[in-house]
Amino acid sequence: MPNDMASMPSDGLIVVVKRDCPTCELTVPVIAELRRLGAVTVYTQDDPTFPDDAPAIDDTDLDVSYRLGIEIVPTLIRRQDGQDVDRTHGWDRAEWERISGFQGIGADLPAFRPGCGAKNLEPGILEKLKVRFGDTGLTARRVTIGDQEDEFEAMFERGWSDGLPMVPPTEERVLRMLTGTARDPREVIGLAPPDLIPLTVEKVAINAVMAGCRPDYLPVVLAAVEAALAPEFAWHGVLATTMFVGPVVVVNGPVRRQIGMNAKGNALGQGNRANATIGRAVQLIIRNVGGGRPQEVDRATLGNPGKYTYCFAEDEEGSFWEPLATERGVARGVSAVTVFAGFGLQGIVDQKSRDPESLSRSMAESLKAIHNVKLAPSCDAMIVVCPEHERTFRAAGWTKQRLYDELYKLCEIPGERLVSGFLGIAEGRPESDRGKMFNKFRPGGLLIVRAGGGAGMFSGIIGGWSGGGASYPVTREVLN
Repeated sequence: MPNDMASMPSDGLIVVVKRDCPTCELTVPVIAELRRLGAVTVYTQDDPTFPDDAPAIDDTDLDVSYRLGIEIVPTLIRRQDGQDVDRTHGWDRAEWERISGFQGIGADLPAFRPGCGAKNLEPGILEKLKVRFGDTGLTARRVTIGDQEDEFEAMFERGWSDGLPMVPPTEERVLRMLTGTARDPREVIGLAPPDLIPLTVEKVAINAVMAGCRPDYLPVVLAAVEAALAPEFAWHGVLATTMFVGPVVVVNGPVRRQIGMNAKGNALGQGNRANATIGRAVQLIIRNVGGGRPQEVDRATLGNPGKYTYCFAEDEEGSFWEPLATERGVARGVSAVTVFAGFGLQGIVDQKSRDPESLSRSMAESLKAIHNVKLAPSCDAMIVVCPEHERTFRAAGWTKQRLYDELYKLCEIPGERLVSGFLGIAEGRPESDRGKMFNKFRPGGLLIVRAGGGAGMFSGIIGGWSGGGASYPVTREVLN
């Protein structure tokens, strides 16, 4: 029999069951006894022929279960004047006797058995029920796709895409994404540049869906976006500059392993869903919420492939150095993200250095080439040290701070080598700077992280934006 909410009794007992539940099977004799007493109405979630002796009312569409807020089956409810006044779930003889008013029921059964999860709460089903009953709580504008429109092509045509296919952000998918955080979907986490549009948790979730994220990635996306919205990161400037940069996201702490991020071989490349989609979600948010699109406010001359996505995890377990987030003030063992305005990847290929002095010189000479060998101070930079190179520093007992100190010292450059015309290059500093010393990097302009595969003496440099403090790295804890 199809269910009918209008016919649900306003007074008396209701039991909700499903065949695929051993405790529901256990309570069949009790339900039959209550039926003989004319005291109960039974609804079934999965099999209209269950219980076998007298089929229950069909609730396989789960409308009744949803409206009654069933979480566990079996659930016994007492109603009075159209309202629920008492309920219990699972099988607990004392509770069933108290709520039903009948003593001695189920005398041959164990005194207690836990119930099973209700079908209306199963993944994918609850979201559909919320949409069906208009209980989503979502506030974003709905966009109607025509019956004959291809939903994937429609997203391209409306300008939502970064150029790659996206996952359609249906209400069900957005609701499922929001299960990844306890934060209120209506919470405004900041104003998204360049249009300074209020950016809610819900809008972040929508773009995370389109990027292909899983719900458990959402807290990391939120932390990355909050970091990028910090005034010192200058997201509008990062977007509007003609330089190459975009947000680079480095993840630290337990969340890396919880969501399966890659910090080892090919950490900066393709192949890991979390790495790829978290960074992509950040980029889609600035496009779809803030309005930052190429050849409009995004004025990059060339850009860089990292403007699709640039996100990776630090290999903390393999390193003897403190993690980047810890270095930047976050307690060890706390999940956090650091956002850096960076671009591309310049290799540091050194397969012969076996002492830290030689290797640090090799790294410094490579660092001096960023932007132009004639420019200093030039830009910030992040050095991604591979395991084999880190092993050289480890064996010599070099801390991360020791490496920082050495690199800054080695990146001091005489003004004579930087003036315009030196080496026949017009680019450079004015003649008045001869006799002065300049560092390639501002104080604090270098960041060091450890990542990569166990084989290969290949570290990397992620170049940054201007060394004049146009944008600073920002670190934020990941909140659930």
